Amino acid sequence: MAQLLFLDTFESDSGNLTVIEKIMPGSIKRVFYIYETEEMLQIGRRYHQAWHAILCLNGSCRIQAMSGSQSTRFVLDDPQKCLLLEPEDWHQIEELTSGAFLLVISNEYDDPADYGPANFNP
Repeated sequence: MAQLLFLDTFESDSGNLTVIEKIMPGSIKRVFYIYETEEMLQIGRRYHQAWHAILCLNGSCRIQAMSGSQSTRFVLDDPQKCLLLEPEDWHQIEELTSGAFLLVISNEYDDPADYGPANFNP
């Protein structure tokens, strides 16, 4: 099931350093970002093999995640928050604020054969 992580952050007078490491199995194979979207954009997806970590580095968004019969809504509104999605977790990205910038990290290369349905279908 999807889980919200709070990443290790080191604060100083000159700024903050947030570290992303050891949050998913395997190594990072793909990084992409989503930005300059319409606020009402809804992106739904499920993967069969890939793990994904989603961070909102600027602005905020809401993500609905479902696994089996469990459904949870997460708000990403701080760059220290990271939503970790396991394979088979269906998720939908919703309500992006103006200027939202989402960073997505995956342990698999892009493979359309790994995509599940765009709509929730347990």
